Amino acid sequence: MTTVSGRPRVAVLDYGIGNLRSAQRGLERAGADAHLTADPAEIAAADGVVLPGVGAFGACMRALADTGLDVEARKAAASGRPFLGICVGMQLLYEASEESPGVDGLGILPGVIRWLPETVKRPQMQWNVITTVTGASQGTGAVHPLVRGMDGAWLYFVHSLSADDPGHAIATTEYGTTVVAASARDNVMATQFHPEKSDKAGLRLLQNYVNLLEGTA
Repeated sequence: MTTVSGRPRVAVLDYGIGNLRSAQRGLERAGADAHLTADPAEIAAADGVVLPGVGAFGACMRALADTGLDVEARKAAASGRPFLGICVGMQLLYEASEESPGVDGLGILPGVIRWLPETVKRPQMQWNVITTVTGASQGTGAVHPLVRGMDGAWLYFVHSLSADDPGHAIATTEYGTTVVAASARDNVMATQFHPEKSDKAGLRLLQNYVNLLEGTA
């Protein structure tokens, strides 16, 4: 649904981890009517759902489960609505992480989150340039709409691990190795970088997400 203002409504999953409000504000700047919420009815009624995250994989998964939002995240991802994971929110979409052995991820995307190479400083805490990947996951030669117009853009990264999922990569970056910077499968999308902290380039990505919600991407 859209609001009276005509802006698409986005549910930002509120499970008490990190600065979730910065993601909400970034989406608002991009043109969305974004709300922090843990209400299943509000999540089900939203045009899109966003899962941010910072900190340790295991702590985030426990917080998500404690609030019941692990269930709501899986429902939202299965609903066909545009679903976006950000930073650790991206990592939670996968099956597991080397950071937290024995803790299951949401399993929405296949693969495991692995440590960055020991040859580089961890965490990567810097701006880094991304390269868009054509044809990934959607079976076409096109750049994914989420990262359209962003080849060569500089985004802000803060992470020590990354997704081992080249099959769904829609953008990569180089940091000791080729790192999946963004991934997508069907309606589920994710970024390892923080678009809400990435100035104009990050705003462009969030606007691309809002365009997907509006059907104008």
